[in-house]
Amino acid sequence: QVQLVEFGGGLVQAGGSLRLSCAASGSIFRINGMGWYRQAPGKPRELVAGITSVGSRNYADSVKGRFTISRDNAKNTVYLQMNSLKPEDTAVYLCNAGVTPYAGWRETTYWGQGTQVTVSS
Repeated sequence: QVQLVEFGGGLVQAGGSLRLSCAASGSIFRINGMGWYRQAPGKPRELVAGITSVGSRNYADSVKGRFTISRDNAKNTVYLQMNSLKPEDTAVYLCNAGVTPYAGWRETTYWGQGTQVTVSS
């Protein structure tokens, strides 16, 4: 079993910054892709940013130039640095990870429980 736990959400004024982190623990042989998603009330879940095991990154157009995803493979942790935050960034942010729990096993996607980010105008 694998657990993902997010930290770092909160309330911030527009223009401010927050840094989210998500740590994976449990039965982990290898973590492949990791990512951050968000879901606002009444809206579908959307990809914010993703990063592969070798560091290739992709971002939603709405956050390019403002958000940066990174990861520390030694700590099984993914980060999301969010700058120049806007009220429309308000959402629950969830991390996910593609994990191979044991050598030769197939990959399974795990999700964190989510952390609330609220940006006031």
